[in-house]
Amino acid sequence: MARFQVRLAMQPGVDRAVVLRAVKDVTAHCADTGEHPRTAFGDPDAYAVQAAERLVPADRAARARQRNAVTEALDSVFKRAGDIPGL
Repeated sequence: MARFQVRLAMQPGVDRAVVLRAVKDVTAHCADTGEHPRTAFGDPDAYAVQAAERLVPADRAARARQRNAVTEALDSVFKRAGDIPGL
């Protein structure tokens, strides 16, 4: 369950409410059926991606991906600048 939560939180656009909802869904299903989460939902990493796609609106996920790309680009520029002698 912990691995699922961490992987889910890393998905674009996922906030605390999405994580709590997904955990509640998994917990309720397993309590109702008696199934183990891995048996019911498979690999936690793969299910985290599926849950995010289901629970996060596409436009919010797209904005988050765009922000992540900008942040990564800026980090890359700052790293390269730090590699220049004298700066």
